[in-house]
Amino acid sequence: MHLAQLNIGRTLAPLDSLQLAGFVANLERVNALADAAPGFVWRLQDDSGDATSIRAFEDELMILNMSVWESLEALWAYVYDGEHLAVMRRRREWFERIEQHMCLWWAEEGRIPTVAEAIGRLEELRAVGPSPRSFTFKRPFDEHGAAVDPGALRPLAGCA
Repeated sequence: MHLAQLNIGRTLAPLDSLQLAGFVANLERVNALADAAPGFVWRLQDDSGDATSIRAFEDELMILNMSVWESLEALWAYVYDGEHLAVMRRRREWFERIEQHMCLWWAEEGRIPTVAEAIGRLEELRAVGPSPRSFTFKRPFDEHGAAVDPGALRPLAGCA
């Protein structure tokens, strides 16, 4: 099994605005970091190399990213142990706060999840809370459906 993730965000302004210039300027570098990260398998992207033009919501300010990783630990390391964290710390400059903005789930190795599936997993997480079908770093599950001690991932205060 591989770990899939969805992260959504509502930008504070259009992507081509001056307010979002710092976010847009970091996209290529952050995506390259993901592509080169240990345990990385796949990420959603269009012909430009990112997913910002992929519309899954009626709201034009809503954007998403999806990726697949070999393990929970690999995704954790990319998100919280590397250069990605410096960019993530600036997210309030660019994005509104969304209570439940990301979800994780296990997918069969070799199968790429669809955007519709990912949004369904996020909606399920919002409706019923963390479960083996859709969970967060704060309440993770392993590929067999067993709860994982989030302390084993060195959780940061305030992580999703």
